[in-house]
Amino acid sequence: MDNTAVTQKENKLYTTALLLAVFTILYNLAEGIIATWFGYEDETLTLFGFGVDSFIELISGIGIMHMILRIRNNPSVSRDGFERTALRITGTAFYLLVAGLIIGAGIVIYTGQKPETTLWGVIISSISILVMLALIYGKRRVGNALNSDAILADANCTLVCVYMSIILLVSSGLYELTNLHYIDAAGTLGLAWFSYKEGKECFEKASSDKYCACDDD
Repeated sequence: MDNTAVTQKENKLYTTALLLAVFTILYNLAEGIIATWFGYEDETLTLFGFGVDSFIELISGIGIMHMILRIRNNPSVSRDGFERTALRITGTAFYLLVAGLIIGAGIVIYTGQKPETTLWGVIISSISILVMLALIYGKRRVGNALNSDAILADANCTLVCVYMSIILLVSSGLYELTNLHYIDAAGTLGLAWFSYKEGKECFEKASSDKYCACDDD
């Protein structure tokens, strides 16, 4: 295979990576709107918080899209100012979400407030798990083909979205079965824990050139 063919193949792979990033942004936008709407309507804090997290992931996705464009043009160039700013904004948003989720969970526990239903949490989380797993598979394929640590790290970090979806699925499913009000609060605190980890990771990445703190776990 000549150099031209290699370049064409790499360009196609980077285009695929870019399309995956764009899809991630659009999916998180749609998921955020739907989850916050039904979370508010059904008074389920876990689903509402999950929707807010999706909006934050959208901001992160913009940074990932920029990263892919950067490494396609020059793989040896370190993380630039735009990416570091996006990471700091994302990290701050995650910390604010953590505070909101903890306060909200405390109010739910104190007042005994119950969701009207958590059925939409089951539906949305189930779809999210399938979509995120497909994205991880696609990103890993492209990352391995390009031998790109950055794209592979992004795929690994997408696993956090799967874990948060599982928390939503379990808490929503258990509430539908038991109707115990504190289950929604417990799910909310689970989301808060992962949101804290994501926020911490964003600031660590913003102050260094490592791709994903989860690689160290």
